[in-house]
Amino acid sequence: MSGSSETAADPRRWRLLGLLGVAQFMLILDVTVVAIALPNIGADLGLARDTLTWVVSAYTLMFGGLMLLGGRAADLFGSRRVVLVGLLVFTAASLATGLSSGAELLIAGRIAQGVGAAILSPAALSVVTKIFTGEELNKALGIWSALGGGGAAIGVLLGGLLTAGPGWQWVFYVNVPIGIIVLVVLSRMLPVDRPVESRARLDVPGAVLVTAGTGTAIYALINAGDQGWLSAATLGLLAGAVVLYAAFASLQRVVRSPLMDLRILVRRPVASGTFLILIATALMISVFFLGTFYFQHRQGYGALRTGLLFLPVAVATIVGAQVSGQVVGRFGARPVAVIGMLIAALGTAIAAIWDGPVLVVTGISIGAVGIGAAFVASSTTALAQIDYREAGLASGILSTFHEFGAALGAAIVSSIAAASIAGTSGTGFTRGFTFAAITAAVAAVLALVVVPAAKPAHQTH
Repeated sequence: MSGSSETAADPRRWRLLGLLGVAQFMLILDVTVVAIALPNIGADLGLARDTLTWVVSAYTLMFGGLMLLGGRAADLFGSRRVVLVGLLVFTAASLATGLSSGAELLIAGRIAQGVGAAILSPAALSVVTKIFTGEELNKALGIWSALGGGGAAIGVLLGGLLTAGPGWQWVFYVNVPIGIIVLVVLSRMLPVDRPVESRARLDVPGAVLVTAGTGTAIYALINAGDQGWLSAATLGLLAGAVVLYAAFASLQRVVRSPLMDLRILVRRPVASGTFLILIATALMISVFFLGTFYFQHRQGYGALRTGLLFLPVAVATIVGAQVSGQVVGRFGARPVAVIGMLIAALGTAIAAIWDGPVLVVTGISIGAVGIGAAFVASSTTALAQIDYREAGLASGILSTFHEFGAALGAAIVSSIAAASIAGTSGTGFTRGFTFAAITAAVAAVLALVVVPAAKPAHQTH
């Protein structure tokens, strides 16, 4: 990792990590916090089921689709500026979404939240990779991963508490005071960083193509559960995404200031890190999705009780990420990834084999420990040896595959467990958890092959 020694020795780096972590926590929280409030939002605003789906999907679509653009913007314009702009957009959009009185403003607010998240997330992770080095970077990435994985689980808990308490609007309002405080403090604390390529311009045509390609692919995955994986609509959209990506790749070879150097994708650390985060996120969202519907539809629990049952899952994710962040520097990312995926397979297998709330919570909590570890292995593998000039781009790639994983996980399990989600059968939950367990086991074997064996280098800035 390259950069200035002053930044590496910044005594405020742990406080900065805490503030950036709070911002990232809000972004991840907003993926799942809304899901549990959907029935109340629908009843209050008179929204149809397909409209409610877009309350979740609009955010994920923009978050994933614009991530590469946000990461590249951080490299070109400086991480500090991009972090502050992203946080401002996200906070203002959260207020507008909470104030919405109909479908149009609600969806528009979620789109704007996604735009803010896509700008903020890779830029914030880029700052983390610049202000830490060596063993401290491994620990920092462990904390970052714990916030990401734990945020998704806590989102279910917080969504239940807020929906049952002050009302669903507070699912969005809660971001406003936190966002303002973090924005003010970060504006004073974030180090001023110079753009790494002062003469380079943002590749707008490339940004449009890659955003359209990513958005199209995620849209196809989101709707595959309803339309069918082999339907003309799903296959057509996926084919369209491939065409857009091909056009993007062709443009990157000839444009003067490309959005990304495509060779970064074939570097083994980056490729294996993105593979890990794709699988880990797909597993996490699958488990949360199945668990939420299992407790509410199969067991008949309310939003608050369901949310509380996810507290041990959140704690387990954070513990898995924290422990892995401490040991990954000693043993390397490969054993952490393999063991993490095996633990995830064991936990989801327990939920698949045995029925009952206690065993399901136990199983998905055990699985969450492994998923938390896999998140650390993914970020450490992909980012620990990235040059500071590519930190924003690499962060954007990793974050993009995080959103791909979320869309993929939700799409697959909603198809597999469709009958159970609709309340007509209980076997879908078993099939869903079984699929997750098999996926995790296969991923453990693949991680043994694709993840580099080398321990993260203790590089200095």
